[in-house]
Amino acid sequence: MNAVVLRAGSHSVRIERRTLLMSLALAGVALALAFLGLSHGPSWAAPPEVFAALAGHGDSALVIREWRLPRVAAALVFGAALGLAGAIFQNLTRNPLGSPDVIGLDAGAYTGALAAITVLSGTSAQLATSSVLGGLLTAAAIYLLSLDAGLSGLRLVVIGIAMNAILTAVNSWIVLRAELDVALAATGWSAGSLNGVDWDEVRLPFLVIGVLTLLLVTLSQAMHQAALGDELAVTSGVGLGRLRLLIVLVGVGCTATVTAVAGPIVFIALAAPQIGRRLAGAAGVPLVPAALTGAVLLLAADLIAQLLLAPVALPVGVVTTAIGGCYLIWLLFKEVRRPWQRA
Repeated sequence: MNAVVLRAGSHSVRIERRTLLMSLALAGVALALAFLGLSHGPSWAAPPEVFAALAGHGDSALVIREWRLPRVAAALVFGAALGLAGAIFQNLTRNPLGSPDVIGLDAGAYTGALAAITVLSGTSAQLATSSVLGGLLTAAAIYLLSLDAGLSGLRLVVIGIAMNAILTAVNSWIVLRAELDVALAATGWSAGSLNGVDWDEVRLPFLVIGVLTLLLVTLSQAMHQAALGDELAVTSGVGLGRLRLLIVLVGVGCTATVTAVAGPIVFIALAAPQIGRRLAGAAGVPLVPAALTGAVLLLAADLIAQLLLAPVALPVGVVTTAIGGCYLIWLLFKEVRRPWQRA
């Protein structure tokens, strides 16, 4: 038997055995990395000390619960959110290059955040709102430009890459025109970093990502049907227009929420869905392995960023860019070896 049926009351979910096993394995790796992140600091905390601190006891309780735990939780949740966003757009475009950081959604969210920093006062609410608006406007522009005798995944990716280049130039211009202190802050933030993240900064983003994830769960079955082909989806009763609008809103929301807090953390959304798909042995891009792989990748990258030049902590975006660049070269090499097909 290759599939397992999970039941909760009147609801049931059929999941491939390999996908289930790999998801459990990825969850175990994520928990192990999270525990390592809680232990790491100027002085390493032993496991009993970490458990005691999580329970509110011991001399290290304040440091571990208020300083290290928010950063670890942010890496878990933000990595999962980026993995989900990547899976959404790769399913939508049916292309492994169709991720928010490649097709310009990260750059668009960053443009919105820069507008909040340079024009407005740059509060957390302004950053979040401007990032979401920037991402949505970018997604709308790419979608409209891609509608030429029907939506083509390949055309959407190519237009997205062009939009990414344009927005990157616009962002550079905004930073160069800003006041020196604002430009320095924006440039440092643009690297993507979890340094200094605390509970006050992540409570609202966690809530937003949780709501978007619940919405995505309700859409997941229709999304996977649409990934098999428009004709099959329509015959099974899927409203493609409404579905695409909702999943784009979820994908942009996840990307922009992470960008508003941590800056544009690139390549997690690109790599996580494809790595998760290969580990699970799935034909499409499954959501759960993509989310768990994203959490593992961001946790591992953040630990490397802290350890690489200790005691100086690098922005995690520097590590994800270095790793993701190697992954992108490998992915492009794999893609160009396949027969050319229009999406």
